[in-house]
Formats: sequence, C-alpha cells, structure tokens
Amino acid sequence: MELSSVDECVEKLIQKVGKTLLVGTPLGAGKANHMLNAIYHKAKKDSSIKLTIYTALTLQKPSGSSDLEKRFYGPMVERVFGDYPDLQYEIDRVKGKLPSNIDVIEFYFPPGKFLANKYAQQNYISSNYTHAARDLIDAGVNVLVQQVCKKEVDGRNLFSLSCNPDITMDIVAGMKKRQEQGHPMAFIGQVNQNLPFMYGDAIVKGNEFDFVVDNPDQYYKVFGPPKLSISHADYMIGLYGSTLICDDGELQIGIGSLGDSLAYCLIMRHLNNPLYREILDKLDVERKFSAPIRNLGSLYPFKKGLFAATEMLIDAFMELYKNGILKKKVYDHVMLQRLLNSEKISEHFDKDILQVLHRNKVIHPHLCQSDMEFLKKFGILKTQCALIGDQIELPGGERVKADLTNEEAYLQIIEYGLGDKLQGGAISHGGFFLGPQAFYDFLRELPEEEIKLFLMKPVSKINHLYGHEEIDRLQRKNARFVNTCLMMTLAGSAVSDGLENGKVISGVGGQYNFVSMAQELPDGRSIIQLRSTRADSKGELKSNIVWNYGHITIPRHLRDIVITEYGIANIRGKTDSEIIKRLLNIADSRFQESLLKQAKKEGKIEGNYQIPEKFRSNLPVGYVEVLNHYKKLDHFKTFPFGTDLTDSEIRIGKALKYLKAISKKKNVLIRHLFSAIGLKSIPDKYSPLMERMSYHKKVGLRAKLYRNLLVVALMKTE
Repeated sequence: MELSSVDECVEKLIQKVGKTLLVGTPLGAGKANHMLNAIYHKAKKDSSIKLTIYTALTLQKPSGSSDLEKRFYGPMVERVFGDYPDLQYEIDRVKGKLPSNIDVIEFYFPPGKFLANKYAQQNYISSNYTHAARDLIDAGVNVLVQQVCKKEVDGRNLFSLSCNPDITMDIVAGMKKRQEQGHPMAFIGQVNQNLPFMYGDAIVKGNEFDFVVDNPDQYYKVFGPPKLSISHADYMIGLYGSTLICDDGELQIGIGSLGDSLAYCLIMRHLNNPLYREILDKLDVERKFSAPIRNLGSLYPFKKGLFAATEMLIDAFMELYKNGILKKKVYDHVMLQRLLNSEKISEHFDKDILQVLHRNKVIHPHLCQSDMEFLKKFGILKTQCALIGDQIELPGGERVKADLTNEEAYLQIIEYGLGDKLQGGAISHGGFFLGPQAFYDFLRELPEEEIKLFLMKPVSKINHLYGHEEIDRLQRKNARFVNTCLMMTLAGSAVSDGLENGKVISGVGGQYNFVSMAQELPDGRSIIQLRSTRADSKGELKSNIVWNYGHITIPRHLRDIVITEYGIANIRGKTDSEIIKRLLNIADSRFQESLLKQAKKEGKIEGNYQIPEKFRSNLPVGYVEVLNHYKKLDHFKTFPFGTDLTDSEIRIGKALKYLKAISKKKNVLIRHLFSAIGLKSIPDKYSPLMERMSYHKKVGLRAKLYRNLLVVALMKTE
C-alpha cells in the first residue's frame, strides 16, 4: 500500500500489528527518520503503546556543549547536513528523557558517544554483525522500517534498499515465518530519492512492502559525516599497510582516517611508484620489515587490481576506483570464476571460449535453454541470440544447429553470436555504506553500467563463508581484511569495542568475522591497525600495546598481523615469546622497557633478551621529519581526498582539538587561561576566523574569554 503521510501509515501500522511495536531499523544512514519520528511521537503521546526500537549506529547532527563548540558547529552543520532531520528518540535518549513505555536497544554505538550514558550501556546487545538479524528475529521484531529509493528498471517499478541491504531481508524472512504462525508483521519503506539507487541484493519488489510512504516534501539530505584529518601516525600506519596488499587480491577496510591513509598510500604506490619507494627507503621500512613485505605483500603498481568484499563500502574505495586500483571483477558463478582464476579464459574472449566452457563441463555440447541463459547472462553470447528447438537463431536471423561439435555451426556462432566481453562482473560487494556527500554524489552520478559494478549484498553473504564458501574462496584470492583496534596485549589479543570496566565504546560489528575468515582462506590475512599510544583522561601518554587487559574482542588464537606507526608484526602461528618480541618491536620506545620487564617477570621471555637496536628508536620524531619534508612537496595532506570543511574551519578545528587535549592537564590549562585573560588585542590575521565564530561582534565577558582562549590556541597550533 502506497501512502503519502507518515501519520496515516502509523495508524494503519497499529491497526495491522497492534500496540506492541518491536521496530527494527537499519544502522547508519538507512533509517527512515520521518517515519520513525512519527512512530515515536505516537508512542510518546499514547502510553498504552509499548515501543521498542532495535538498531545500531544512530546518527545525530553534532551540536557541541561549550560556547566555542556551538559557534563552530552551527554554520558547518547547516551547510553539511542541510535538512537532515534528527531522530527524536536519539535526542531524548541523549538527554535521558525517554518515556517509560519506550526503549531503544542497539548493537553498535557511534564510537565513544555513550560511555557516560547508563541507559545506553544497559541496553546494548553485544553481537557479531552476522548474528544481528538472528538476534532481532529472536527478540520478536514485528516491524521493519527502512529508507528506500525507487526507479523504473526494464519497465518495472523497483525499489532499492540503497545504503542498507545489510540485514534487512534476512529479518523480513524471519518476520514472515512468524507471521505464518499468527504473529502480525509489517515491512515499511519510506522513499527518499536522494539515495543512490544500488543494485545486487539491494533490489526489492514493491510487493515485499506492506506500506510504502512516498512524500517528496520529506526527501532529505542523506547523513554525510565530514572526513577526518589524517595525522602523521595514521599516514605511517597506512604506509606499512600498503606494503602488504597483493595485486590480484581482495580488500576490506573500515571508515575513518586509517582507511583513508591506506587508500592514499596504495594510490601513491600505484601511480607514483618511484616516489613511494623513495619514501619507504627514507623511513627504513624495507630494511626493518623485509620478511613480511616480501612474503605477504608487494611494493609494485597494480596490474590486475583489487576486488572489494567489505561490510562497509566507504569512499576510500571510490578513490581506489577512480585511480585504477579497484578494477578486478569477480563473477557469481563458481565454474566461471574458477576458469578465470586459472586463466583458462579471460574477460575478453578467444574464439575457443565455447569449447573451453564445454570441455570444463560448464555447458553441454548440444546447447540447452539453461546453457543459453547462462551464456547470455554473462555476455558470452549476444542477448539477441535465441534457442529455437535444436537451433540457435543468431542476431541477423540466421539459424544454425545448437551443436558445438559441428564445426560449421560453431564457426557461425562465434562469427555472428559471440559477445564482446564478459558481463555481470562486480568490483565490489558491500553490505552498507556511509560517507561524505561527495561519495553519495559519486554513486548517484555513475552511469548504470558502472554502478552495477558496486553490488550490494547482505552481510550474511559478505562477513563469513558459511552457505557460499566455494564461490567466496574463488573470489577472495589474496584477501586482506584490514581493521582497527584500541589496544593489543603482548599475548596477541585485540581490544576493539569496550573497556575492562564493562563499558562499551562501539561494538564488535564485523571485525571478529573478518579476522576469523582470514584464518580460513589459504592466502588470506587479517591486518589489525593500532595507534601505538593514546592520551588518557588526565592527558598522560599511555601505550596501546599492553601486557594484559580485562576485556578482549579478538582472542589471541586468532592473532595474525599487527601494524602500528612503527612497523609490522607478523605474529600468526608464533610462540608466546616470539609474539612478545615482535610486538615490542613496533611499540613506542617510551614503553618498551617496562613492557619487556613485565614479560620477563612473568617468565614469558628469556631473562637476558634485549630489544634489537634498530627497533629502540620508535619515537614520533623518527617519522615526522620525513613526512613533513614530503608535505612541503604537496604530499601527505591533512585531507588528501578533500573535506566538507572550509579552510577557516580546519584551522579552528585544529585549535579546538588542542584545547580539548590541554583541558586534561590542569596546570597547562591554567597557564593558557592567564594568557587569554592578558590578551590585549586580536591579531589581524585572525579576524576572518573570529568572524566565522561570530566573535567579531560585541560579546560579553564569558564569550570574550572563550574568544581569547581560541586565539591563544590558534597561536599554539599554527
């Protein structure tokens, strides 16, 4: 049923399902915000409705708490997020004002957002992403609400789940089974034509929905978070990671500055290899880590290119595509993919293509209807060819025997019926996507032939091998699954989603599945990226490589490759003492000796062991000078792929980050406050920045102090 009013849809929903609404809605950008807000407001007004919302990664426009943050975010949010409507349940949840008849339960948080929110912490589900659909079905979800877009395809009106086919149809299948048992359900789509129309398993027929709400007045800007800046340490992690990615391989990476850094370094390796090799030489990368690079990776440009099978399709893949790296096509047909892998056929056909397919039992010598459908689907025969009885009608109307053993017939089929190249391949399989507006624009503007290269699939087909192992093993040749963690123990366990006090930072997501899958693929590897240090709540520097920790996400028996800004540790299959040695080699040198001392105390390493001299100078100064040299030559930019922020906002943002960092150090903050109080005038060069923050007008004493503090921070960061 198609409707134009979300309020009318809510009334019909309650009539169909009742007043106990267990609502599932996608993570990230796929939420139908107007529809969800209408359901929420209805339940807020009517306490007899019991509403539970199951989701993950609820996105909210930034607003800020201090005067400085509010002034910074205001104009930027209006420009970048436009008419994106915030979710009212999220506003109330953050404020601790959810009504007693409404619950919000999530399995993945925006990183760090809810560390201090007791309600959110208590209503979190720890679940692998591939198990999320199962868990929501088990919870009894009876309503699924999703943002969709529509398009006429081959004369039919179809809908696309666009950015979120990740778990939707798996949940719908479970809901339908419950409906057969007498439990009413509803699948609701709300149209937003600002979404890119995606293909693959994102395509849904209209009759799958119980209700579709289509009101052009409620089409809104897709949530597009601005890109994060890339630090020197992040660039180093990206450089090391780029040496481990194989040509003719598969790649999975996550969102954020580390994903962008890896993409940037891969592009440099591909397009400017002499410069890439020069930088690696300056940083002494090959001398220190020649073994893992030689055995597991490559330093050369990409000939065959990469294929992406990734839970989250991010804009870094767009950059790899535009720069000729993401170009390896895979095909969802076991025998076809096997022949391609063994190079018995290629995407551009030889005249013996049909004979090769016949000899390898892909098709019959006497072509049948299923053979014809296969050959036309993949472009091996032209679509105008048709099987009529025991003959093939060629595009010109001629008919020949459908017999590959008949030389005359075979030659005519090849001459007049053979296609140009294989069709239906994909360079990417993605579960969901989220990124800046430029990414959405890119997807929307791709010609249909190209957008079909980026196929969307549920995470049940991407994040693990179960149920489709044979084709996955063929497609995921030389797989590299690149993820990030917060801390790494010297035993090889990764801490990625939470703290040892039980508080959840984000969620497991798909990381465990990808790490585990790397162990199952003969040439697959898991690469965990880790910044070697962090500042704690008091501003003190701490090591992210630790002796032990009271919570882990990835157990030690799944250890593989770890990268910090100081190098590569290949720890798969190694003894405990060897793991400790290799992780110490990539730890910050300010913490190496204390970690080594602990390992010796516990008897896990030889008492006379010393860290090799070449790894005892792991300090930022060792790489910052090199990167700064190349920065002056226009490389390693803070935002290499552009940003939605203005130049003024970049400068102000850097100063605000500085203030946030020193706020943890009381003595330093006090000194800066005295400097701000004593500031007599604002240097002219900061006038445009003060205008951007609306500090050019007459302000009160409190705002004046904030303004002066910002100026002091600008002086320190420029």
